[in-house]
Amino acid sequence: MAATKKSTPNPIPSVWTRQQREPDQPALSRSAIVREAIVMLDADGIEALSMRKLGARLNAGATSLYRHVATKDELMELAVDEVFAEITVPSADSADWRAAATEAAQSFRATALRHRWLSSVLGQAGLAYLGPNLMSYSERLAALFTAAGFPEPGRAIDTVLTYVIGMSTTEAAWLTTVARSGETEADFIARLMPAAQQAAAGHDHLSDAYSTAAPRDPATLRDTKFTYGLDVILDGLQLRLPH
Repeated sequence: MAATKKSTPNPIPSVWTRQQREPDQPALSRSAIVREAIVMLDADGIEALSMRKLGARLNAGATSLYRHVATKDELMELAVDEVFAEITVPSADSADWRAAATEAAQSFRATALRHRWLSSVLGQAGLAYLGPNLMSYSERLAALFTAAGFPEPGRAIDTVLTYVIGMSTTEAAWLTTVARSGETEADFIARLMPAAQQAAAGHDHLSDAYSTAAPRDPATLRDTKFTYGLDVILDGLQLRLPH
């Protein structure tokens, strides 16, 4: 009986598992490609990014780009990892773990609002977590929560990040909508309020909330909402620490 031929597994679809090719254009580097891609993502969002448009911005053909980045998915992995270098995490030696965790969460949120495409693509960016910056970020968080005394730091980290990513995704989408209106956030809300009050009519709790809401600075209100939710999360985690 002939021996069964062993099938070759499909390659793992990630930039971090593929050997980088030697560049044919020394002036065109992977880092330059990623930096320009981030500029395009920040300006127009992920829908507007294509290898063809990126090549035109860099005065290079798509074929030249593919020698550095095989697919758009790989490009997104690289862009996500590059942006994660901007997020700060305090030292694990911090005396107050809550203050350190709050600073890390606020840094994530600030980064996600500077790059409004980030939170929405985290679950779609393949194996982005294998990137060096994201690995470093995860390691610093693990060190912080381990030093705080959490017996299962990974679960505590996942809880915080789920909240931060969820809030940042919603907030970034809202700010994108405001930006497309061409108005300030306060002016956009003022113009939207009559429609919101009309939609809430007949819903007692919502109608009361809209009718009694006093004008407030939108950025301050968003900050307050984020901090309130984060404090609730950290209050719950505090109870999980061994006494």
